Amino acid sequence: MPRRQHTSFQALQLFTLLLNARDAWFYGYQLCEATGLKSGTLYPLLMRLADQGLLDAKWEVSAIAGRPPRHLYRLTDAGVQLAQSRVAEFAARLATRLATA
Repeated sequence: MPRRQHTSFQALQLFTLLLNARDAWFYGYQLCEATGLKSGTLYPLLMRLADQGLLDAKWEVSAIAGRPPRHLYRLTDAGVQLAQSRVAEFAARLATRLATA
């Protein structure tokens, strides 16, 4: 049986944000600002989740001359399911820890 992959706190932050606006597309800088994650943490996480089929990614060409295209991201259906389960598991673990403290 394969080992279950650990979900980092950074991934949980990203999942929570994306779950709260499921149908919205976000570009990387927005996600950095909203989560407080540094680009060196966020972009590898986005690439890994997209490679696993958990994020949709597309390019947006800017209407403003000279501005480069931006990569946009949102959860796939599989990403929504995983994110919901991992965030719920984290909340349950946290509640248990607070109850026993």
